Amino acid sequence: MHQNITKLFNIQYPVVQGGMIWVSGYKLAAAVSNAGGLGLIGAGSMYPEVLRTHIQKCKKATKKPFGVNVPLLYPDIEKIMEIIIEEGVKIVFTSAGNPKTWTATLKKNGIMVVHVVSSVKFALKAELAGVDAVVCEGFEAGGHNGREETTTFTLIPMVKEQVKIPVIAAGGIGSGRGMLAAMVLGADGVQIGSRFAATNESSAHQNFKNSIVEVQEGDTQLTLKELAPVRLIKNKFYDEVQALYLTKPTQEELKKFLGRARAKRGMFEGDLEDGELEIGQIAGLIHEIKPVKIVLKEILEEFNRVKSFMVGY
Repeated sequence: MHQNITKLFNIQYPVVQGGMIWVSGYKLAAAVSNAGGLGLIGAGSMYPEVLRTHIQKCKKATKKPFGVNVPLLYPDIEKIMEIIIEEGVKIVFTSAGNPKTWTATLKKNGIMVVHVVSSVKFALKAELAGVDAVVCEGFEAGGHNGREETTTFTLIPMVKEQVKIPVIAAGGIGSGRGMLAAMVLGADGVQIGSRFAATNESSAHQNFKNSIVEVQEGDTQLTLKELAPVRLIKNKFYDEVQALYLTKPTQEELKKFLGRARAKRGMFEGDLEDGELEIGQIAGLIHEIKPVKIVLKEILEEFNRVKSFMVGY
């Protein structure tokens, strides 16, 4: 197992749970941390005071390290960061924005900072900004994604060649074999999102969890690239987006159609028709909703089994 990630976060296994919007409440984060990984609360779908409540509940639910994922383009970002500092959170994963803006402030307050990137260029910028590690996310990943469309398999070794800080692989990893593959490519740890979305402790709506299990290869697509590329399950909403594209819409028309709270409607409220259902390509390998503890145990057992087989190979 890779020491620098487990040492960095003071966790047992080099497995981070992605801080997904509408999915990663305190129950999921605490369950992953209690099972030996690093749980993350997804602040992207929380009002500041809601986030405070989740942090406080997470502290009660686990004595182990956990963190908060913060999209830097969040409208209430100052308030969010204030709460994170006030509540004594020790690990922050930042995404969707410039790491320069908050890294120094967070580090000054004794907080470890990890930034999510989708390219070598952004990984180098994050390292320059002083982050402790980077999450390199290939375009297999669910939710918001990089414009480069670089896959995890090519991104990890390219980033590893250029940066000196630890690299956490994300996108398309949901099994022990996937975890081992990422590490063979040079990753120091993995971040897993979709597999944890389909667990008992995830705050996603049961309808959405059921739809993840039903996804097969080819059922997700990266779309809305003009706004911010997002990978989602093809449904009525997705079909309407594609129909709108045929009219050559402006950015404003796309924004208007998207409206507000579309992801909340799908993932949190369970509207499988008109909601935005964000999930990764790996969903085609997810066949069952299980408790976090079992999911992590199975991933690690497979990782160790395949690893020992490869050593003898």
